[in-house]
Amino acid sequence: MSLGPVMLDVAGLTLDAEERERLCHPLVGGVILFSRNYASPEQVEALVQGIHALREPRLLVAVDHEGGRVQRFREGFSALPPAASLGALHARDPQRARRMAEACGWLMASELRAVGVDFSFAPVLDLDRGVSRVIGDRAFHRDPEVVADVAHAYMNGMSQAGMAATGKHFPGHGSVEADSHVALPRDERLFEDIFAEDVLPFERMVHYGLAGIMPAHVIYPRVDPQPAGFSRFWLQEVLRHRLGFQGAIFSDDLSMEGATVAGGLPERARAALDAGCDMLLVCNDPQGAARVLDALGGWDSPASHLRLARMHGRHALSRPQLAADGHYRRVLRMVQGIA
Repeated sequence: MSLGPVMLDVAGLTLDAEERERLCHPLVGGVILFSRNYASPEQVEALVQGIHALREPRLLVAVDHEGGRVQRFREGFSALPPAASLGALHARDPQRARRMAEACGWLMASELRAVGVDFSFAPVLDLDRGVSRVIGDRAFHRDPEVVADVAHAYMNGMSQAGMAATGKHFPGHGSVEADSHVALPRDERLFEDIFAEDVLPFERMVHYGLAGIMPAHVIYPRVDPQPAGFSRFWLQEVLRHRLGFQGAIFSDDLSMEGATVAGGLPERARAALDAGCDMLLVCNDPQGAARVLDALGGWDSPASHLRLARMHGRHALSRPQLAADGHYRRVLRMVQGIA
């Protein structure tokens, strides 16, 4: 059985019988975890093991674990600094900022891999223009060159720990005030301005080997009437053709308000796949997820299967091995020293 194009969530700390059955549906390819799914490292490791045991190849398990405001697992995991602190450090000492970014990426990925999580949806490649409340200090910096530099080091750290990186939110969410979780943001800038500034970190990261990208639920009306995640122009013409991106494209959550412009959940799912997404996130709506699975029928894409397979986590230290590792202890001290 191949990995399907739908990533679902689960309700609690363990899987119930209905969730086990749904996760065995051939169109399911992954699970995203939230804070409600976490009580301790031991518990979440058991949950991930249970998810991985359901299928072969095993389902992808992902989480939003950027640091700062967005870190789903807290007690028992290292507190990670917000991305903006690394950008601020870059202004004073670029070389040290790169070292610290690599350390943060390695620490985040090593702790998640130790409990079996395949990847985190990180790093954020948006620019912090002081406009977007939902982005804010989740972004490294307002300068695209700095974002690309720090994000590259962060991705290198993730890779050393056996985790693929996913950059978000293409082509850029930092220039709109509205939060796409509860509204449909519109960015009125010209394509030339967006491409020259906001797209630059994505272009650099694609060149560096970025494995995954998540598009924004943002409309850029002077470019395309559809939000980026439903736009063949943004995903095919720009991302695939102009930037040469060969990795996996993950939709942002199709249950968000910013996705409703595409219709009901089944229509959103079909529109995102038609635009070029490889995997669709459908969260916090089990009934809607069931409708999506029914509506997609016999959907199949061999190219997507290959892209998604590359998102599986690689080598990992166990939690006891990590705790005893000298490099881990040194990195912990480094990260705790970040302002």
